[in-house]
Amino acid sequence: MVSSMCRLSGVLALLATSLSVVSVNGQTFQRLGTCPTLGCILPPDQQDFLPGQQFDIRFEVHAPKNGSEAFNDGVPDEKFTVTIAKDNGRPKSIASFFDLKKEPSLEKWTFSWYEDLFAQDAKTPSVVNVASKIYRRVALYEPGTYTVTLNYYSGKKTTATWVVRQLATKKKAKNVILFIGDGMTTNMITAARLLAHKSINGKYQSTLQLDKFPTLGHQMTHSIDSFITDSANSASALYTGHKTTVNAMGVYVDSSPDNFDDPKVETVIELLKRIWGSAWGAVSTAFIADATPIALTAHTRSRYEYGALIEQALNGFSNTSWTKLDGPDVYFGGGAEQFLPGSASYQGKDYYAEFAKKGYSVSLNKTSLLSLPNDKRALGIFCKSNLPVWLDRNIFPENILKLKNDPSGASGPAKDIPGQKEMTLKAIDILHKRGGKDGFFLMSEAASIDKQMHVLDYERALGDLLELDDTIRATIQKLKDLGELDNTLIVVTADHGHGFDVFGGADTKYLAAQHDKDDRHKRAAIGVYKESGLSQYTVEQPGVSYNTGPNFPVNWDPRYVIAAGTGAAPDRREQYGVGKNGSRTPAAALPGVGVSNDYYVNPTDRTGGFVVNGTLPTTESQGVHSLTDVPVFAQGPCSGNFGGVYSNTDVFFKIADCLGLGHPTNKTIGGGKGKGNGNGKWD
Repeated sequence: MVSSMCRLSGVLALLATSLSVVSVNGQTFQRLGTCPTLGCILPPDQQDFLPGQQFDIRFEVHAPKNGSEAFNDGVPDEKFTVTIAKDNGRPKSIASFFDLKKEPSLEKWTFSWYEDLFAQDAKTPSVVNVASKIYRRVALYEPGTYTVTLNYYSGKKTTATWVVRQLATKKKAKNVILFIGDGMTTNMITAARLLAHKSINGKYQSTLQLDKFPTLGHQMTHSIDSFITDSANSASALYTGHKTTVNAMGVYVDSSPDNFDDPKVETVIELLKRIWGSAWGAVSTAFIADATPIALTAHTRSRYEYGALIEQALNGFSNTSWTKLDGPDVYFGGGAEQFLPGSASYQGKDYYAEFAKKGYSVSLNKTSLLSLPNDKRALGIFCKSNLPVWLDRNIFPENILKLKNDPSGASGPAKDIPGQKEMTLKAIDILHKRGGKDGFFLMSEAASIDKQMHVLDYERALGDLLELDDTIRATIQKLKDLGELDNTLIVVTADHGHGFDVFGGADTKYLAAQHDKDDRHKRAAIGVYKESGLSQYTVEQPGVSYNTGPNFPVNWDPRYVIAAGTGAAPDRREQYGVGKNGSRTPAAALPGVGVSNDYYVNPTDRTGGFVVNGTLPTTESQGVHSLTDVPVFAQGPCSGNFGGVYSNTDVFFKIADCLGLGHPTNKTIGGGKGKGNGNGKWD
């Protein structure tokens, strides 16, 4: 995903003397998204916890100096107090409840925010002074309801109700494989099926592997303070059971100026390593520091701290009070920029070398990937930025030769690039060997379903969805061959959706013939209802062979194609049919017209089509995410728990229940013993 998805992102600019912090819900500006009052508790009200899951607690007292909320002459209450009570029992101070040896130091800072669009236009920020304390690395072990009360300003109160769930302590699945089709919706799955699987008189002769899963549910993707989510906070919800704010991962966003000091919450990977010592890995067709793969270990409000987040994944969080990991067992994807020494890597270090120092086998191409030993930890970085999409790797390979993405830093293109299937199958071999009786956790992401939907390149998005389905099919066979299928929970879902659908068919030959006609004439090429016709993607074209095997279209360039679109897009021109020259740029800033972030129909994109007016602000050059619920498919141990409609956070709790992560007391932690004292302290 790209920064243009973040609505009103300009609000987050640094001011001369203070940090401007805002969370956006539609066009409603908020002082702090999780804090409607002048007293803030993070984690906020209505949060659920896994028994024993470690987290930090931040308390803030705000004193606005100006604006509609101006209070107490801008002087925050530094003598606030906090209590916590379980199941309506006697309240205790935070320090005594968690048996802390001393209170944390008081912190103070100033931040600014805009109250609305008028204030932003006028550049008149509201300034807020803050007094705060943070309690690091605590946990709640006993299931029940906890009430946290912040007392401040001589009578004001803010309360938060937390629930610790009752979850299983017995491991029911040895392994978990979580497939994420980034941005994938039911409508996209339907369209992909239409492209790749033949039907006769309305009946499919074959179907997707997804169609064969025994359990189907849906998850609601809302963010903690906005109803449209991005991939960072939605991945965080899937991996921690806690919602957060746009661009944040593994933390609750506070108002401090530091991107890395926000209150953290333990991820499924940190829990799994701490409790069972299982192997784990991540595979992505994006750059490996992108939100979905990196959120497994990330704790930051800014997904854009790419280099630092690779360091965090390898060596753990720099705050020594937090759980430390020792790197993944498998890391496969793109993103050589964060590994090559230079401005994009952490402190300019060579991270190929940093991983190698820890005993990793390092691979930079498909050939070396397939020959990696299964008993060693493995790093595979196969290009700069994101991997080229399936359609260009398999149908239009000449587009790959235009790129300058060699992962070694050489100037040419990366040519020997694996796909999601090759990376996933090799990851399973390594994780199976290294995990042994303790099993493994693997996240495998089809990232460019989302990335191509953003640029309205529907065929490329659907090609990557079909690659995901092909990968799932091959994974099931691989697990059968290893004797692990019955021991493995497989979950397939998305992190969010796009407002995509197919509404008819388009006659590309007729549309091209209308080149000298106006746009209203060109639109006659769109057929709806009975004129939409049947899929031509499964009809062989004489003299054309794509050699991509079953379960993919046999003809990517038929005369009659799907007419598709999204509910949120910039001004663009639609021609329909596959773009043979690479991914689209639907809108562009025109030289000499407007300003650099004012986007118009790209004059070089789909030149034979007709103009479609956008629905987004003209500062947006791409499509954005939508409200839609997204599907959850499951098979294997515990798969029956994934039916129904539920929050994205429940995906974490369902996986945690199946892995027996519900109570870590007296479990082995990195060679030592961890023991809870019954009310929350981790010794």
